[in-house]
Amino acid sequence: MGLLESFEDGAHVDIAALRQRRLVQGRFDVLKILGDGELTKKLTVSSHRFSKSALEKIEKAGGKAVVLPSHAVAASPAEAPSA
Repeated sequence: MGLLESFEDGAHVDIAALRQRRLVQGRFDVLKILGDGELTKKLTVSSHRFSKSALEKIEKAGGKAVVLPSHAVAASPAEAPSA
């Protein structure tokens, strides 16, 4: 949660936004948002999974949690397979 505080109030936080700020790196199958730290900003957060405390903190701050389908592998553009 503490890392999400770096986003502006009202922002949409997704995998691309997290990668752009280098808050997530590498290749992974699912992204899980944990509830460590505090959240005071109203954010729309898209992730494959959320801890119970993360969901509570996002909603308490007036934000929204969007659950992504977990069957797709998230990869940076450099790691994505070519067509």
